[in-house]
This record gives sequence, structure tokens and C-alpha cells, in this order.
Amino acid sequence: MLSRLPYRVQIPLGLSLAVVVAVLLVTAVAAQIFSRTARADTLATVDRAAQLLGAQSLPLLAADDTWRVFALLRNTAALIPGAAVAQARAAVLDSEGRVFASSAPQLLPTAQPLLGHEVSGRPLPAATAVTARVLVERPDGAIALLDPIRSEDGQLLGFTYIEVDAAVFAADWGPLAKPALIGVGLAVFMLVPAGWWVGRRMTAPVITVAQVIEQIGRVEPSELRQQLPRTTDRELGRISAAVEQLISELQVRQQAERRALSAERMAAVGRITAAVAHEINNPLGGLLTATQTLSVHGASEETRKRTLDLLRRGLNQIRTTVAALLPQARIEDRALEIDDFADVVTLACPDVAQRNVQLTTQVEVESALRVPSAALRQVMLNMLLNAVSAAGEPGTVHAELRADADRLVFSVAHAGRALTQDALDSIVTAESGDDPRGLGLWVCREIATQYGGGFEVDTQHHQGTRLVFWMPNREMHEEPVAD
Repeated sequence: MLSRLPYRVQIPLGLSLAVVVAVLLVTAVAAQIFSRTARADTLATVDRAAQLLGAQSLPLLAADDTWRVFALLRNTAALIPGAAVAQARAAVLDSEGRVFASSAPQLLPTAQPLLGHEVSGRPLPAATAVTARVLVERPDGAIALLDPIRSEDGQLLGFTYIEVDAAVFAADWGPLAKPALIGVGLAVFMLVPAGWWVGRRMTAPVITVAQVIEQIGRVEPSELRQQLPRTTDRELGRISAAVEQLISELQVRQQAERRALSAERMAAVGRITAAVAHEINNPLGGLLTATQTLSVHGASEETRKRTLDLLRRGLNQIRTTVAALLPQARIEDRALEIDDFADVVTLACPDVAQRNVQLTTQVEVESALRVPSAALRQVMLNMLLNAVSAAGEPGTVHAELRADADRLVFSVAHAGRALTQDALDSIVTAESGDDPRGLGLWVCREIATQYGGGFEVDTQHHQGTRLVFWMPNREMHEEPVAD
């Protein structure tokens, strides 16, 4: 039960209980000493009564004066504790151990043999065995005292016999109880508050340290250090020093975490910036080529109209990409069209021609397209440019766009170095931007995740690499799930 109480209560209460137990133990020891002292005093009184009785009964016993011995016994017995309440008796025995006279004739009748017989449940020694004073003690605490009576020439004339019941030796707790209770009360009244005060002083530094520990991480370390108790006690000093060291280490760790968080934020900003630059630069190359085409072949109405449409869709793609960085922006995007795929191929043509790559395409659309055009143009252009870069010189790249009522699939295959799924995962999750493919493929993976689709390597393709992007062909798409 004590262990369930708070520590600040356990020590004062424990000290108070210790004080009470100590007072009770002292009282019990004092009572035991009092009981033993009372028994010793009773035995001393009985011894003196036996000496007095033996000295005064010697001439009377020699004169065979029974009456005067009886009168002597009645007077002497009054000195023995317990005689007044019939708990003590005295007798004078003849030389053969028979009762010559007694203070209680009804219990010790005259001429009754005592020595060598059992009296009151205890055996007495024979007359010939008693050569000196003999104290017979019973298990219940009663005693019997035998003392030989001898003449001046050493002749045995008889014995003095005194027996005292056990009740006489029982301590009278009544007179002892009142002062003992007063002493216990005074001790508790004085010592319990003192023990409580000492216990609270002992626990105060520990409670202060516990409060400091509870505030670690919520209060400034400098303020916590000021709250730590300053004491000369070695053990409490070690505890305070350990807590202070903990505060210092936590402060260093918090500073390191803040630096790491700041570095992580800067890295995230840098990666986003690089991704935005990458996504803007991809269509810019094709748009610049389209402007050159427009300046050279602008006289043709068909060429001018087609190029202007390409420029418009390309610039809208850049605007949508930039607006996607603003969480509050809600850009209404149109659905993907077949012309968007043709635009992506046109925007990739400068890289295709520069790297001497042969590009083939295939379109199989069996249902209306209901996917956002800006995101799909971004994915298709990224995948196509990465495939052109990985195909080698000279190389081949094949792009396919397939769609049915449930799913849209865009894939790009090239005959360059094979790429495994593990390698793709490593590229899109890399922290550094050393891999030039990382940003484009990472954007493809993020868009696939955002729209509930997938981006993976086709493991059934054995020559080169075939990357597959797919997403549901529906009008409404889920928002990306925050990690």
C-alpha cells in the first residue's frame, strides 16, 4: 500500500511510521524491564521474609511451641507479596519435612508431609536433600522457597517454606499503562511532525529534479539548469550533474536536428527547383525549334497554324507545370487529345535528330480520352527524351499510346542498355541529382502515384528497355496521399 503513494509522501510517512514503531518498541522493552524488575523485587522480599522467619522461629521450634510459631507466621506472612489475597503462604516444617505450623492451615494443614511429595502440582525435594536454600520454580511462574533452620551447633531443626502463586509476579499494567500512553502520545506528537519535516526536506531536491526532467524539451535548457538543486550531498549532486549532462546532450541533439532539418529543406527546395527547371526546359527546346520553323516557313498558312497551335499547347503545358507548384492553384485542365501525342513527338524531334535516333510511334485509342493533358504531356515528353538519351547513337526508340474504357497506357522502348526494376527504383529515389534521368523519371513516378496509376519496367521485354506508364482513364482522379 505504501508503494502506491507518491515518493514525496512515502519518505515522510515512512519516517513517521518508524518513529511510532520505535516508540512502541521502547515502551514494550520498558514494560518487559518493569516486569522483570517487579519479579526480582518480589523474590528479594520473599528471601528477606524467609530469613526473618527462620531467625525468629529457631527458638520457638526448639521449644516446640506451635502456637507461637503460628502467630509468628501470621505476622511474617503479611510481609510477603500476595499473602493478603491468598496468593502467598508461609509454613515452618519440622526436621522430617512435615508442616509444624502454617499461615494457611486449610491449604497446608499441620503434620502434612511436604518434602519429598508433590505440592500444588510441583514435586519438592526430600528433607535429606535440602542442605541449603532451594528455590523451586514452576513453569507457570509460581515459586516455592525452602530454607533449612539450624541450631548454633549445626543441628537441623526444621525448614521455612514459602510459596508464591504466579499471579503475584504478573505485572500490574494499570499503573504502567497511563504513563506509557502519555509517553507514546508525547513522542508521536513531537517526533512525527519532525519526521515529516525531515522527510519533506529529503525529498524536496529529488522532486525538483523530477520536475526538471518533466520539462525537458519544453523549456529552455538555460532555465532548466537554473532550476536544478545545488546541494553538497554527493548522491544528489551526482543526480543533478547527470540531469544537467542530459540537458546539454539534448540541446546538442536539438541543434543537430535543426541543422539537419534545414539542410533537408534546402535539399528539397533544390530538388523541386531542379525538377521545375527540367520540366520547363523539356518543351522549350521543341518550342524554340517551332519558332525557327515559323520564321522560315511562316508564309504557309497550314504551317503557320500548326506551329501556332503547337506553341499554344506547349506554353499551356509550361503554365500548368508552374501552377502545380502552388497548392492553392486550381487549374482546369482539358482532356488529352491525339494531337497532344503528336506535339510531344514534335517537341522531341530536335533531340532525336541531334542523337541520330530513329523514332517510331503507334497509337491505338479505343475509347474517349478522359485523362488530364498537361500531366500526360509531361510524362510522355520525359519518357521519350530519356529513351532518346539512353538509346545510343545510332539507336531506335518506339513509343506507343494505347487506351480503352478503363486504362490509358503509354510505353517507350529503346534498344540501349537494359534497365531493371531495381535500377529504376534506385534512380527515382536517389537523393542526389547526379543521374540526368533521375528528375524526369522521378516526375513520372510521382504523377503515376498521384493519379492512382503505375510506372514500371516491362520485365517481358528482352531487348533493351521498355518503360510503361499507366493510369485510369476517368475524369476524376484522387489527390496524392501525403507521406
